[in-house]
Amino acid sequence: MDSVKIILYIAGALILSGILLALWRFIKGPRTADRVVAFDLLTVISIALMAMVAFFNGRIIYLDVALVYGLLSFTGVIVVARFIEKGL
Repeated sequence: MDSVKIILYIAGALILSGILLALWRFIKGPRTADRVVAFDLLTVISIALMAMVAFFNGRIIYLDVALVYGLLSFTGVIVVARFIEKGL
């Protein structure tokens, strides 16, 4: 097996374990801030997953989708953080 594929499979397994851990923190988190951070982590992990899918399929358009998703996620986290801090 090619060493690049082995590394990518290991990265995929780590991404899936990261998703499970972030979901656990999102569900179990005692405070709202914990849930917001877990949600932001889930978006970052999903962007990494989109990049892996783009590499496996050889389609660059998925990277554009990941970039837009990252910008929207950043905006959403900023809005939620301002709401938690002092309300809108």
